[in-house]
Amino acid sequence: MKNLSLFNKIIFLLNTLFALVLAISLLVPYVPTNYISFLSFLSLVVPISVLVNAVFVAYWLLKRKRIFLLSGSLLVLWYLFLGSFYKFSGQEKVDVKGEKDLSIMTFNARGFNLFKQMDGNNVDTLIYNFVTEKDPDIVCFQESLYALKRNKALSQYKYKFIDFIYGVHRGKVIQSIYSKHPIIKIDSISFPGSANNAIFADILFHKDTVRIYNVHLQSFRIIPGLNTIKNEESSKLFARLKKAMLKQYEQANLIKESMEKTPYKKILVGDFNNTQYSNVYQVIKGEMNDSYFEQGKGFGRTYDLLKFPIRIDYILSDPEFEVLSHQNFNERLSDHFPVMATLRLNSEQ
Repeated sequence: MKNLSLFNKIIFLLNTLFALVLAISLLVPYVPTNYISFLSFLSLVVPISVLVNAVFVAYWLLKRKRIFLLSGSLLVLWYLFLGSFYKFSGQEKVDVKGEKDLSIMTFNARGFNLFKQMDGNNVDTLIYNFVTEKDPDIVCFQESLYALKRNKALSQYKYKFIDFIYGVHRGKVIQSIYSKHPIIKIDSISFPGSANNAIFADILFHKDTVRIYNVHLQSFRIIPGLNTIKNEESSKLFARLKKAMLKQYEQANLIKESMEKTPYKKILVGDFNNTQYSNVYQVIKGEMNDSYFEQGKGFGRTYDLLKFPIRIDYILSDPEFEVLSHQNFNERLSDHFPVMATLRLNSEQ
C-alpha cells in the first residue's frame, strides 16, 4: 500500500470490496439458507463478481503488483469448488440414439403467452412447432396453462401429466410432463404458501422405472426487472429477496425428501429461479449430474438477468445416467430459454 499512488489505493480498496463479496459468495452454496438468508442473494451476482475480480487481476498483473493474488486466489477457489459459468467445449447433439438413450427438454413457457407478455398471437404455435422439431422423448413445461390445443399440437406424446389440481383459478402455477413412454404413476409436491410446486411421473423405460421430476421453485419476483430495482427501496428489495430465498430453501428440502424416498432412478428438471451458486441448487443436486457441466458449452444461458446471461433452469440426473449431450437454445419464446439433454441409462436389466 505504501508504494501505491492515490489512484491505485482507491483501486485496491474497490478490489478488496469485490474480493470480499466473492469470498462470501463461495460460502453461500454450502451454508443452509435459513442461516444466512440475508446474504443468499449473492448467488445471483456471482458471475458479475467473478468478472469484476478477473478485471482486477488483469489490472494488477499489468502493473506487476502481487496484489493480483487477492482476487486471483479467490478465482481459483471459485473454479475448483463451484465450477465455471462458461464452458468452452461440449456435445450438443447425439448423431444416433441408442435403445437406452432418453432425450428430455425443460422449458418455462410462461403460460404459452396467454397473457400476451410477448408480441404476436402465435407464440404458442411457435413453441409447439419448436418442440415437434426437436422431438425430445420427454418434455417438461413450467407455467404450463392447460389448453386442449396444446394436447392436439403435441399429439406425438401419448402420455402426459398436467397438474390440474394447481389450476390458474386457484392462484397456482401449472406444471406438465409429456412423455412418449408410458406413465405408470403421477403425483405432486405442494409448496406451502406458494403458487409454485413440483410434480413427478414414474415412466416405464424399457424394463426400468424412471422417476421424472418437474420443479418450479419460488418465483416471487426473485429475478426482478431493471425498473423494479431502480424504483424499489433497497430495504424492501432485500426483504423480498430474503423471503423468496427462504421459501426456495423450504421447497428444495421438500423435493429432496421426496427424492430420498423413491427407489427409482431419477431425472430432475425445471426452473429453480436461482443459480448454480445457491444453496438450494446444492440441496437438490446432491450427487446428481448436471447436464451442463457434463456436456454443455458457452454460458448455458436460460435467462437474462439485467441483460447478463445466467443459468437458472437445469437438467439433473442420477449417476446411473451418462450425459451424452446438452443443448441450450436461443429461441425467444418466453422470458426463459429451452434446454435439452440426451441421457443414456446404464442398467443391468
